[in-house]
Amino acid sequence: MNSQELRAAQMPLKKRYRQDPQAAMLTLQAHGRLNQDRISVRIQTGLGRVEAGLHPATGGDGTLACSGDMLLEALAACAGVTLGAVATAMGIQIRDGLVSVEGDLDFRGTLGVDKEAEVGFKAIRLKFDLDTDADADQMASLMRLTERYCVVHRTLSHPPALSVRCERRNRSAA
Repeated sequence: MNSQELRAAQMPLKKRYRQDPQAAMLTLQAHGRLNQDRISVRIQTGLGRVEAGLHPATGGDGTLACSGDMLLEALAACAGVTLGAVATAMGIQIRDGLVSVEGDLDFRGTLGVDKEAEVGFKAIRLKFDLDTDADADQMASLMRLTERYCVVHRTLSHPPALSVRCERRNRSAA
């Protein structure tokens, strides 16, 4: 896709969202089915089912996806797509590129071994390795705009309000 094709695809959306800001407000959803036999959750994605379970560092056998890995993968995917769109819009040619994400976890927290140990990622590093002729100013703009418009990056760096609710249902009760 070149910059003209990208603009043509996005222009009607931008026009609509300017005229009707509510049209831009969407609620994305994800659903999973618990599987207590495997201590896993089956998530239906747009491309098929993924089953997530315990990471080997928490007792898993490594045959199931890990939600921590999936979080990092989501960042890599979103940042890569965003960088590609920004580069296209700016007219920067990316001949080849790699996106890498690393995250540091202390599994003592997750397993409750040490109550002082944090649960969750302590640090996340996002790295791009790009084959491009872009100059330093273009690269700086590319990175700044990628960080600005990447949904997953912005969500992690500016956490939204998060709520949790649990509803009890008892199907065995008559």
